[in-house]
Amino acid sequence: MTATAPNADQLIKIATLKKPYGIKGWLWVFSDTDNRADVFAMQPWWMKTATGFKPLTVTNWREQGQGLVASFKEVPDRNVAETMNGVTVWTERANLPALDEEEYYWSDLVGLVVVNEAGETLGKIKNLFETGAHEIITVAPTAESIDNEERLIPWHKDVVLKVDLAAATMLVAWGADY
Repeated sequence: MTATAPNADQLIKIATLKKPYGIKGWLWVFSDTDNRADVFAMQPWWMKTATGFKPLTVTNWREQGQGLVASFKEVPDRNVAETMNGVTVWTERANLPALDEEEYYWSDLVGLVVVNEAGETLGKIKNLFETGAHEIITVAPTAESIDNEERLIPWHKDVVLKVDLAAATMLVAWGADY
């Protein structure tokens, strides 16, 4: 099955290729999903290149130690694999599993305007990352922000009060002086 060229607006980043593994062209795969191996169920894959999105066909994969390794039709040997470190892997949004209520894909949260209970605009979500304890929201200041401070806000039910994707906003219990 040959996949047709994707609509870039419908793609979501799901993984990044890392260093080669072994001598046969396998690569380490750093998954962006909660359950790392779930990334292999989200086919077809697309790799982002300088000339656009190109197909990336998984031929085999397995868990290796604490990570994942895979082989690809488009990566026939170690020499090609050496050039793939850092390549991002994408899939169409339709290939992602459905979410429960009050669950969100991080990519849907990036760009939301963050407002606190006092009605002050704190900025826009720049990215999210995990720590050992919980996820952290990085909020970058904008022209509408109350100040020019970047903020790190924990993703916690007592802090994130409401996410409104339609209005592109997030209401947080977070003072401007925190």
